[in-house]
Amino acid sequence: MTDIGENIHASAIIVDGIGLIFVGPSGAGKSSLAFDCMAEARLGGQSSALISDDRVIVSREDDQIIGRGPASIRGLLELRHSGIVRMQWVEQAPLHYAIVPVASADADRLPPDQEQLEVTKTIHLPVIRVPQSVRFPLSHIFALIRSV
Repeated sequence: MTDIGENIHASAIIVDGIGLIFVGPSGAGKSSLAFDCMAEARLGGQSSALISDDRVIVSREDDQIIGRGPASIRGLLELRHSGIVRMQWVEQAPLHYAIVPVASADADRLPPDQEQLEVTKTIHLPVIRVPQSVRFPLSHIFALIRSV
């Protein structure tokens, strides 16, 4: 079964087959964090690509959650205060985790156990919280994924 999807305010990337969707309010650092993760992946010899920046169409296709970008912004990512850049991108990819950038001063030291984010009314993904000040965000994310 496939649904048509819901267009949400988020950014999404894929790194070595792991789909990450970055969620949060405007100005939370979603695009910057996604860019940093893609750059870190490339430096580490991992494959990475942009799914979409700013708007992501999220749908369920059979047993997978899929993210894709609206045609008008495919391959484009905003680097706040610097401009819009063209990135390597994929038309669509599975999404596995919701990444939430957090200001360290505002966050609890430990997140709730098995935290899930309601991406849409029918789609939930496991949450990984990433402090905005973390130096190697992709390493931080993958350490948490692998510890489960």
